[in-house]
Amino acid sequence: MKLVADLLCLLLCLVAVGCDRVYVHPFSLYAFNESACEELEHFSQEGKKTFVPASIESQTTPAYEGNLNDEVRLDSPSLSLRGRQKLSYLKDFVHVLGMRFYSLQREARQGQNILLSPTSLYGSLVSFYLGASNQTAADLQGLLGFVPPSGDSNCTSRVDGRKLLASLRTIESLIRNQDEELLFSKMLCLFSAPGIPLSLQFVHNLLPSADAFYTRAVDFTNPSEAMKQINAFVEAKSKGQSKHLLTDLEPTTDLLFAVDVRLAVNARKASRLKEPQEFWVDSKRAILVPMLSVTGMVKYMTDASGIFSATEVPVGKNVLLVLLQPINGNDLDKVEAELPLQSSAWLENLSPRKIKLTLPELRIEDSSDLQGFLADMKLPALLGKEADLSKISDTHLTVGKVMNKAFFKLDSDGTDQAEDAPAQEDSVPQEVMLNKPFLLAVFEAKSRAMLFLGRVTNPLQEV
Repeated sequence: MKLVADLLCLLLCLVAVGCDRVYVHPFSLYAFNESACEELEHFSQEGKKTFVPASIESQTTPAYEGNLNDEVRLDSPSLSLRGRQKLSYLKDFVHVLGMRFYSLQREARQGQNILLSPTSLYGSLVSFYLGASNQTAADLQGLLGFVPPSGDSNCTSRVDGRKLLASLRTIESLIRNQDEELLFSKMLCLFSAPGIPLSLQFVHNLLPSADAFYTRAVDFTNPSEAMKQINAFVEAKSKGQSKHLLTDLEPTTDLLFAVDVRLAVNARKASRLKEPQEFWVDSKRAILVPMLSVTGMVKYMTDASGIFSATEVPVGKNVLLVLLQPINGNDLDKVEAELPLQSSAWLENLSPRKIKLTLPELRIEDSSDLQGFLADMKLPALLGKEADLSKISDTHLTVGKVMNKAFFKLDSDGTDQAEDAPAQEDSVPQEVMLNKPFLLAVFEAKSRAMLFLGRVTNPLQEV
């Protein structure tokens, strides 16, 4: 667990310097209080209510599922001082793990497009934390970044996973609240082997984490047929938007977790160039791709070492798109090696500047398996065969894949490029052209939480 310990040390340093005037330990914002502990004790004495999910082949909506999805709401958030503090701490935890996951993905997928959602991946870990007990729960809590200040092992030394999911959902609410320029959706699916009873409380606890939540039983002993059924189910429930979720599956699987998060933005101030433009996928090959152009006051910086530039573009009322590209002859590998780990470093030192930005239309979709990330982090046992997931089911579970699918699209509102108006000499915009591989990150503007992180090496590449 050395990696986890290193991450925690870094996280504690981050939050210690990220406060305003009064230091509030992040643990106290998310921990169980005494009354909540009493409720937990009462629940454990009453016993757990369970249900057996309906077959994935069923043509009717199960009664339990209809009731659960009726309860899912994405209300307009109201951020108090305490609420802002909670998001401020949480976004740092999300960012550090997201950067670690990205580093692993980039090593495995050199030269390819990459897209992942740090908030979604973090939420998946929280979901399993809610279903874990004993040492598995303690290890997951540590990976999530929360170390009790006292070191006690009683109830109040644990964080409330429901509060974490609620904060993540608040971030998502801030993205889409009254914003017609973008479409955001999140779907969660839980597939279990036939006949396995699942905790109703566990399923209820996951409700804040998605717009739609489906629980179905699948026979995993025939992997090819199970994959076909799951892929068809997810495609149907997403109305054709999410395809080919799985490419392989282990027949020993008892539980499969999948989340699909999608953000599509129509940038009102961006116009589509009349002709496709060259994009250099490497130093020797260029392809023609559709491009967008936007001119206006945005935030911009070049890093002190002169390796990359960063451009911050608002693409919605509460959504920031940050674009990092190599400069001065550097390549993307060099930029990725120099990426700052702290989330604040992505958004600091940017200053307003009049920019004419030209970049490709973006449509990136990618999938990642959290189990694979944990294995690469030398933590394969965390959700492995010996994991204690007794709050999900009394039956011992073998967790298969924990899939996280991310989709990001950036387009104009359909406006063609307008003729350039004569510019005043003192207001000539600086031109920034993204015509070679670059990095992108999408942030929620108020909390500064990173929603998406990706690499674009070929705008036309199908992941």
